[in-house]
Parts: sequence; C-alpha cells; structure tokens
Amino acid sequence: MHNYFRPSLSGTLAQYDAVEDGDHLIGKVDNRALYGTLGVARSGHAVTVGYQRMYGDTAFPRVFANIAPLANELPTYDFSSQDEVSYQVRYDYDFAAVGVPGLLFSTRYVVGNNVETGRGYEGKDSERDIDMSYVFQSGPVKGFGIRLRDAVARSNYRTDIDEYRVVLSYTWKLL
Repeated sequence: MHNYFRPSLSGTLAQYDAVEDGDHLIGKVDNRALYGTLGVARSGHAVTVGYQRMYGDTAFPRVFANIAPLANELPTYDFSSQDEVSYQVRYDYDFAAVGVPGLLFSTRYVVGNNVETGRGYEGKDSERDIDMSYVFQSGPVKGFGIRLRDAVARSNYRTDIDEYRVVLSYTWKLL
C-alpha cells in the first residue's frame, strides 16, 4: 500500500517565556506565548487546527524583523499582540497524490481577539491566505520554485491588507 493512503497525525505544543531577558535590547519585555497544533493527513490531504495565546504586559518580543516560531504567525499579521488569543484552521493538498509531484495547494484562516489595544476596546483581527506553488522536479530548472499567494487581512485596530505575492525560490545541494 502506498504511503498516501495511510493517515498520519502530527502536533506541536510549545511555550515561550520572554520575561526580562530582552530588556537591554528592546526595552520592557513581559510576554509568555503558549500554542498548540493538531493535524491529520491522508491521501495528499492535510487538515491542521491551532490555538495560540499571549500572556503578559507586552506583545511577543521582536529583536529583529524576523519570523517568530509561533504557530499562528502568517506573512501579513503575526497574532502575537498583548493578551491576544487566536485560532487557526489550515488545509493543504499535495498533488503528488494524483501524479503531479511538486505542485502544492494551501489555504489557512486565523482569527484573533482579546487584543489589548490601549484604545478602550478589544482588538480583533483575521487573515486568510491561499497559496499555490510548484517546484520543478527535473531538467535544467530542477529545484526552482514559484509560489502564488493571495492574502486578505482584516482588523479593527490596525491596517487592513489585501496582497498578491509571487515568491521565487531555488534549492540546490551544497555538498
């Protein structure tokens, strides 16, 4: 039996504690992040759900403009504001299951609430991303990939964003 027909489960559970450790770099830091994900995959299909919660007096700390290891961080919104609670649902399909290796589809939706805005109201935000990508499997462009992304992000305390992205990548073996 081919592996595409065997269901598999995956999951993560993590906590980050950033109390005082970064004060000398970025000012006051008081944040604890907790998140968990659970996924099931079968026959090229994968569904993942996630929960993320921020605790403390500050947002998740950023020393540099980087991608954090948080479960619900997306390319447009990070869902890591002070006191924010967010939920994710994600669907992926690997077209290798039907004979097209390298072609992938993904869509995900994250909604967040309970954000301490400092403006007298609770902040809420959401983001929906749809990705279609292909990585060439052979020939002179083997390892070259292209990803098309449509992202829609909405919030009552920060800027709404509609984006279309084209991401090019190339992978090769160094050794």
